[in-house]
Amino acid sequence: MTAAVVLVLAGAAWIGFKATNIKSDLQGATALLPALKDQIGEKDAEAAQRSVDSLVKLTGSARDSTNDPLWKAASTLPWIGPNLQAVNEVATSADDVARLGAVPLVTTLQSLNWQLLSPSKDGMDLAPLQSAAPKVQSAARAVTESAQRLEEIDTDNLLPQVANPLVEARGKLISLKQDLSTAADAARLAPSMLGAEAPRRYLLLVQNNAEARATGGIPGALAVLNVDKGQLSLEAQTSATALGAFFPPIPVDAEQQAIYSTRVGKFMQDVNLTPDFATSASTAQAMWEKSSGERLDGVLSLDPVALSFILNATGPIQITDPAVQQIGKDLPMQLTGKNVVQTLLSDAYAKIEKPELQDIYFAGAAKEIFAGLSSEKSDPKKLLDALSKGVEERRILLWSAAADEQKAIGQYPLGGLISGPAISPTQFGVYFNDGTGAKMDFWVKRTVQVSRDCTRDGYREVTVRITSTNTAPSDAATSLPAYVTGGGIFGVPAGTVQTNVVAYGPVQANIDTVVKDGVKIPFAAQRHSQRGVGTSTIRLAPGESTTLEFNFGHIVQHSQAEIAVTPTTQPVNEVIQAPTTAKCE
Repeated sequence: MTAAVVLVLAGAAWIGFKATNIKSDLQGATALLPALKDQIGEKDAEAAQRSVDSLVKLTGSARDSTNDPLWKAASTLPWIGPNLQAVNEVATSADDVARLGAVPLVTTLQSLNWQLLSPSKDGMDLAPLQSAAPKVQSAARAVTESAQRLEEIDTDNLLPQVANPLVEARGKLISLKQDLSTAADAARLAPSMLGAEAPRRYLLLVQNNAEARATGGIPGALAVLNVDKGQLSLEAQTSATALGAFFPPIPVDAEQQAIYSTRVGKFMQDVNLTPDFATSASTAQAMWEKSSGERLDGVLSLDPVALSFILNATGPIQITDPAVQQIGKDLPMQLTGKNVVQTLLSDAYAKIEKPELQDIYFAGAAKEIFAGLSSEKSDPKKLLDALSKGVEERRILLWSAAADEQKAIGQYPLGGLISGPAISPTQFGVYFNDGTGAKMDFWVKRTVQVSRDCTRDGYREVTVRITSTNTAPSDAATSLPAYVTGGGIFGVPAGTVQTNVVAYGPVQANIDTVVKDGVKIPFAAQRHSQRGVGTSTIRLAPGESTTLEFNFGHIVQHSQAEIAVTPTTQPVNEVIQAPTTAKCE
């Protein structure tokens, strides 16, 4: 055997040895990531530091191996070279993510006192969060740049042993990039929006799910939320009814006006007939300014189910306002996560006859809950989890009047938009608007699912099935208060529920047909932000159930179908059902 052959074999063995080490190091680093993510989520700074130290050691070792002179020389060779270069990029990206992303993130975690970042009677200490923002933003940039580097690698001609881990690494980096971008935006925006530099004043809309609107429920109770250095207080409480009608209506774009009528800009109760919260919020802000002369900094919306999440974190609150106690004398004086939805959305109507007093009770309860937020008994992690769950289920929505802040908010579900980066390419939206003029939606149970997903002539066809059931008692017309049933004053028999169901398809998609209980029916077809929109009205007497199927066609997107729905009194995971596998013809 010649010396040249020996050298080639030795070199190959060395490269194989290095490849084995790199693989082992990167697999070890990957195995650390789930625990590190949990530790950061749990605010366990000590455990996160131990994990990140191990992570940096492993990714540094992998990177050093790819800097070996023989490895670098072999990277210039045909065939094997592109594979070694790809491995080098993966190792470099992993080390950059560890050193430039994970290390500063864990350092930031150690610098924050989460107890002081929770609302209290003295506000929040926002200075550490302000100082942490640049570090989090730097970490997000490092991960973004690493993700972009890996995206530029052509995997078509790589060995499967290289291509498959590369594709997996891309997926993990995309997820990490999204998480860090969210954290960076939150760290940048939160201090100013929480009044670190100057007090902020937001219009608070408490959505009442007992009377459905596309984003949740009718915004019956209103208040101004004052935020000063993280200290929360509710002021200027009133009701949507008290604001009256606006003539001329607040202008709304032509597409939405065609779908939802001028009522969106005419009544505060109807600003959220549209599922686009930016439209609802800006319209509500304009109404408030026209009514009070005060231009507020933004709009925050939540519903009683979100309030229940918050109460689960803060613990029970007592109704202490004598006026509210008198109005709700037959209702619980202590509100908990378990009874607040039933109390606010059902019992209050049975025990309080006058609508104006119902609104006062509703607003008073919200005020007590916000006061509870500022008590020092709240567990920071539980509170953050509660708020996150409210945002995830679209029960907490936020809009800022500052364009730069709103641009960032609009990238996330918190913004409640129907178009833009927060919307998945193949999102189907199903939204409910009450047509009864009453509070009967407390009794309606719904399910929504993709029931068919096919391809025909190069285009995708998807059917979204919505089943609604009126669970009100058979004698609802007489056993429920007239304010709940509507008493038939809007042409809907007492106890019956009328709902306008609005379905959105992806961008460019059409709604071909609507089928009700197996029979094709007429429907209204429009477009909103290039998305096909179909509307159909259903009416259900107590005990009745009906199914609508919206058949979408001309769908060009190929990603997995996702569904967004109006948040109701039901858990969202109970409403959105797993897709079925109906046979494609």
